[in-house]
Amino acid sequence: MQFRPCIDLHQGKVKQIVGATLNNENKNVIENYVSTYDSSYYAEMFQRDNLTGGHVIMLGDGNQEAAIQALQTYPGGLQIGGGINADNAEEFLKAGASHVIVTSYIFQDGELKMDRLEKLIEKIGKERLVIDLSCKQKDGKWYVVTDKWTKFSNIEITPSTVNELEKYCDEFLIHAADVEGKRGGIAENLVAKLADYVAIPTTYAGGVRSMEDLQLFEQLAKGKLNVTIGSALDIFGGDLSYQEVVEYCRR
Repeated sequence: MQFRPCIDLHQGKVKQIVGATLNNENKNVIENYVSTYDSSYYAEMFQRDNLTGGHVIMLGDGNQEAAIQALQTYPGGLQIGGGINADNAEEFLKAGASHVIVTSYIFQDGELKMDRLEKLIEKIGKERLVIDLSCKQKDGKWYVVTDKWTKFSNIEITPSTVNELEKYCDEFLIHAADVEGKRGGIAENLVAKLADYVAIPTTYAGGVRSMEDLQLFEQLAKGKLNVTIGSALDIFGGDLSYQEVVEYCRR
């Protein structure tokens, strides 16, 4: 299990927000933490601690400058997501991203658009692509959500879905959007399902608030998943020691 750090950017600042409150108008977004440090501060920290595979997420417009600053500070050490498409993916890779992360570009009108996915792969190669399968629960099933997690797709997280999409990317990133940012515990049934389904590197995000949660995650993940922690960490205003998490995951 690797700890995969995150730098979430909203309105040009490093923030931790409650993902379920995201909307296309940027209104009534609940902010857990707004950092006084810029994105390069965190990129330097993650580089110093030899943490790879972390992600920079641009939550809406006005974040590109801060994102590129982080990528240039830690070239090859961070992935980039948020508004990525076939036209701009190469720009971010050249700026230093190891991978680009996509959701809404390839999931449109509730469906997977294979032409868009294939166009992206043709431009950058599947080895530089992370597919974001961030999801919410509906009727006891998990469905991919798009457009800042405001729209349900008809793509259910199942073994066959995961199996098929693994052919087109290097990794998955999966936020449990219902619990992300709420510091209320992990989505246990989703973690257990993903551990059974995935065969490529997969990072889970959502709800880890304590070392006990991290230990539970490790148990359920069976060594198959990596983990992101945001709002709960002391570097983002929480109570959970960033350094303790780094050291635990290294062990």
